[in-house]
Amino acid sequence: MSNYTFLIDSNKTPLNPVHPAQARKLLDSGKAAVFRRYPFTLILKRALANPNLYPLTLKIDPGSKFTGIALVTNQGNVIWGMELQHRGQQIKDALSHRRHVRRGRRNRNTRYRQAKFLNRKRPNGWLAPSLKHRVLTTVTWVKRLHNFAPIGAIAQELVKFDTQAIQNPEISGTQYCAGTLHGCECREYLLEVRPVSAKIESHVA
Repeated sequence: MSNYTFLIDSNKTPLNPVHPAQARKLLDSGKAAVFRRYPFTLILKRALANPNLYPLTLKIDPGSKFTGIALVTNQGNVIWGMELQHRGQQIKDALSHRRHVRRGRRNRNTRYRQAKFLNRKRPNGWLAPSLKHRVLTTVTWVKRLHNFAPIGAIAQELVKFDTQAIQNPEISGTQYCAGTLHGCECREYLLEVRPVSAKIESHVA
């Protein structure tokens, strides 16, 4: 798939994305100039009074490591797409390293730093830093694309799996609460599992 080129007029009004061949013609004729390298955007040297715009649909496929973003026409043609890579694991590793360093300072021969984990309250709507980064990065790209393309609608793919319905398609209502451990106490379950694990260990030994 060849990504189309974003196009804006001299008033920075988003126009319909153009094919790369048409973008080269605009550059060669001097009617447009490069406005941004990524996403590659051209700016016309004049303003259009009544541009003939067709709205695009911005589709988002979120994920824990990658998020897919695409612009689709009314006919279902994908004219622009990207894959956004998140830094969730890097953020988690950096916070873990900072936590170890902070705890190490309390054990060294330095002034005591009092622990503060008991006098902190998380505000309403708090998100983990890795998850917050994922949300904010996606929102940033949505706003950025809205400035360069006439977006009329946004669609997000939400995938949910019902594992119990996969095993029993006719399940409904309170049947979801009656799983394999329904009516079984925790102590009773552990007493049943422990002899089995002991037999396995003796067999391996």
